[in-house]
Amino acid sequence: MPTKSNSAFMKPMTISADLAAVVGKGPMPRSEVTKNIWAYIKKNGLQDAKNKRNINADENLKKVFGGKATVSMFEMTKLLSKHLS
Repeated sequence: MPTKSNSAFMKPMTISADLAAVVGKGPMPRSEVTKNIWAYIKKNGLQDAKNKRNINADENLKKVFGGKATVSMFEMTKLLSKHLS
């Protein structure tokens, strides 16, 4: 029996307007959203210098992060899912 890839992870998702401002217009799979959000974080130097697990939000990311200025990588994943449907 062939192994099935995680199709839920690859399924194109609808992206909220706030998230689209950061990662681009959807639909796109979660894996692509994650890749794009990290590209955005790195491009804009938003990863905390002292604690690499924390992301310092700019104005666009604050909308995605529910107004929070700083979130952890783990919290970011949870907050991102609210913007995907």
